[in-house]
Amino acid sequence: MEGFSPDKKRNFVLLSHQQAGKTTLCESLLFAAGAVSRKGSVLEGNTISDYSDEEKARKISISASLMNFNYKGHFIQMLDTPGYADFIGEAVSSLRAADAAIVLIDAVSGIEVGTERAWEMLDNLGLPRLVFINKLDRENTDFNKTLTELKNNLSKNVILIQNPLSAENIEIIAESNDALLEKYLEGKEIPQDDLKKALKQAVAQGKVYPVFSGAALSDKGTKDLMEAIIEYLPSPLERPKVKATDVKTKQEKEIVFSETVPLSGFVFKTVADPYVGQLSLIKIFSGKLQANTAFYNSTKATKERFSQIYCMQGKEQRSINEASCGDIVAISKLKETQTNDSISSEAEPLFFNPIVFPEPIYSASIKPKTRQDEEKISITLAKITGEDHTFKLTRDAQTKELVISGMGDQHLNVMVERMKKRFNVEVELSTPKVPYRETLVKTAKVQGKYKKQSGGRGQYGDVWLEVAPLQRGGDFEFVDKIVGGAIPRNYIPSVEKGVRNAMVDGIIAGYPFVDVRVTLCDGSYHEVDSSDMAFQIAGAMAFRKAVLEASPVLIEPIMDVEVLLTEEFMGQISGDVNSRRGRVMGMDSRAKYQVLKAQIPLSEMFTYAADLRSMTGGRGTYSMSFSHYEILPPKLAQDIIAKYQKTRQEEHEK
Repeated sequence: MEGFSPDKKRNFVLLSHQQAGKTTLCESLLFAAGAVSRKGSVLEGNTISDYSDEEKARKISISASLMNFNYKGHFIQMLDTPGYADFIGEAVSSLRAADAAIVLIDAVSGIEVGTERAWEMLDNLGLPRLVFINKLDRENTDFNKTLTELKNNLSKNVILIQNPLSAENIEIIAESNDALLEKYLEGKEIPQDDLKKALKQAVAQGKVYPVFSGAALSDKGTKDLMEAIIEYLPSPLERPKVKATDVKTKQEKEIVFSETVPLSGFVFKTVADPYVGQLSLIKIFSGKLQANTAFYNSTKATKERFSQIYCMQGKEQRSINEASCGDIVAISKLKETQTNDSISSEAEPLFFNPIVFPEPIYSASIKPKTRQDEEKISITLAKITGEDHTFKLTRDAQTKELVISGMGDQHLNVMVERMKKRFNVEVELSTPKVPYRETLVKTAKVQGKYKKQSGGRGQYGDVWLEVAPLQRGGDFEFVDKIVGGAIPRNYIPSVEKGVRNAMVDGIIAGYPFVDVRVTLCDGSYHEVDSSDMAFQIAGAMAFRKAVLEASPVLIEPIMDVEVLLTEEFMGQISGDVNSRRGRVMGMDSRAKYQVLKAQIPLSEMFTYAADLRSMTGGRGTYSMSFSHYEILPPKLAQDIIAKYQKTRQEEHEK
């Protein structure tokens, strides 16, 4: 930021399991550094980072928040992220902006699933980190037990920072540096200054993880952590390497971290504010960015002009003249630029790989409450989906429903509240309809004759159709076997059109008809009364009659499901798959996890996110994708057909 060279900057992301105290630690750090005159409280709803109405009401972090403070001649930025799995997209995006991380652990609860998930994400990105064991002022805490859990479950290279460094720590540090390791093995004494220098390097390389402790609520350990941030976390010049693709040469190159090289940066988050407009959060990797100028959006191949650059303190925005290597800033009202876009100089355009967000796992159909809401819903949903890339909107072509998807029920509820409070749009949520389909299992041949005479020219169309099942995914096949001119050639497409129209709304339950071969075998016509419409009607009539004689059935979508879990839950989850009419297809291992592969009907998966979380204590995750269609069991099909027939009858009686 202005007035600070890159070597005097630090930035990090705070990660943990839910309720470990990240937001409280932010308040403690801001207060200790003099950035705020009074500490906020999560319970009172007046913290710097949890400023939205949803966060204040729930007393949890929902969105990532950017803050900063100055300490001992250093400019430090921190990203407070949610710990709840429903809002993991915020942590995923923030990781792309951070040079390092601080992982919080609740001293009462120890290592939890959110801790494991955070550690794994950091390992995948190779980001340096410190560990802060929090809440040591609570009863029933056991620091040594938590430290042992850390070593056993996360990494043996976590070290408790003491002065002087202990023999155990010296061995771990020496293993990260060849020169020191040689001295250590030879039994030579290693100066503390050399050890500290090697420790800083080892932390930057992700080989060693220093551990600190305290209680953020009572400010214990905060000052030590602030010293460690400066002492051990890398500056933007020392952070792990970043690569980008040169747009002109299509070659991948390593970014040079410096203020004196061309601009490169990445938009990692977008906030849709109804008052300010769109706010784009950008990490500057190299070069400088000045207010009232422009940058080149190399993702969209366009030049983007802007006026102000902001330094964020929660929801507060401070205008600055310039940002440079290492800074995380915000720019408002950009016309073309969105999350995942790369920015650079036009002369040397660079492209950074986009963030890969987790796929949504929980869906609900959405319906506006009023006509006024209906008029605004599309624009509102577009803004919200642009802000949160784990929140998706689709329109089901078959069921005609608008379906929103996210990381869990709590995620969708927050999005609905956001629509109401930010954009004054109210909606209702319900379980999505299952896109069943109709098909048949036998062959049948019937006649369909449409004859109407009511004075003047009449209507006449007569066809014989044979229907037969196709294999799953066969969709529809129309075969013309008319010979001898039984039906004139110009009427045959009309027969096919009539059949297709009948297939759209189904025959037995209102679902599209699929996987059928229809053969036009014979028929007759009238020189005067036959017409395109008459043969369309005759074709539809014949198809409906034939289907009813060919044992029609409902088929349901079957999903490929992969569940990631630990060994202890395997038996329970396997049993649950069976209870959902699913089949376990196989098992595999991935690092310390087991992967259970199954095929489960979609209708049994709508509550699976919450159910899996409950069964595994939050330690299980899953993904799913469409596999194929299978025949729905007769008892379930009968219930659906009966409900459809009742609805049809009620509509007919009105």
